[in-house]
Amino acid sequence: MAEILLTNDDGVHSPGILILAEALSRLGRVTAVAPDRERSATSQSLTLHDPIRCEAVADGRYSVSGTPTDCVILAIHHLLPARPDLVVSGINRGPNLGKDIGYSGTVAGAVEGANHDIPSFAISLAAWSEFRFEPAAQFAASLAEKILEAPLPQGSILNVNVPPTFKGVRITCQGKRNIRNLIVESKDPRGRKYFWLDQDLNLPGTEENPASDYLAVAEGYVSLTPLRIDRTNYDLAELMANWPASLFKEAIPLTQ
Repeated sequence: MAEILLTNDDGVHSPGILILAEALSRLGRVTAVAPDRERSATSQSLTLHDPIRCEAVADGRYSVSGTPTDCVILAIHHLLPARPDLVVSGINRGPNLGKDIGYSGTVAGAVEGANHDIPSFAISLAAWSEFRFEPAAQFAASLAEKILEAPLPQGSILNVNVPPTFKGVRITCQGKRNIRNLIVESKDPRGRKYFWLDQDLNLPGTEENPASDYLAVAEGYVSLTPLRIDRTNYDLAELMANWPASLFKEAIPLTQ
């Protein structure tokens, strides 16, 4: 029986993780270990300056006062009876595309699984209203079955974005769409300034790679973006090899 670990950044009571757990239950034993509240945009942060509290809220479901990364580490090293065969993070309410991948707590949950050499993927529902998680959950179950049969290479994850309705699946690259950060300034009842951070994704004149995750979702396709955990820029390393020798004490060729 497969051991499957679920996490997310929307919280342990999010309908996305509950529906996902039900869909994956036909493949093995499912344990959900997720934050006790929404932890969106936490990336791969760890809780280091406060204690982490964990509570069983149902059979096979744990609430953790930490980030998605905390949840995966706690599950693997303390809560689960056996090492998981698969880590799935989601289903996120809203997309995780392009440059937002770096901020995403959902993607970070899968990254932490891969850091432990466990096949992992993140899945998001690319919608902004009327969240229907069932089709995405069924797709996740099919994908999980495939990965359990043929695990992903170590150091890799898949970032999956599922439109509300879809006509197919595309293998995509991470989009490079420009994002304008918006800072909204206001005052509280005592006259003190505060700020809200927001983004404008719909910038005019933005060119997009035809194989990007953005375009796949916009055209009604599930986007499967393979990501590497190794962030080394090997192309840049080759260029740096031509820098003056005086900059280096020792030059060791890099291999992928």
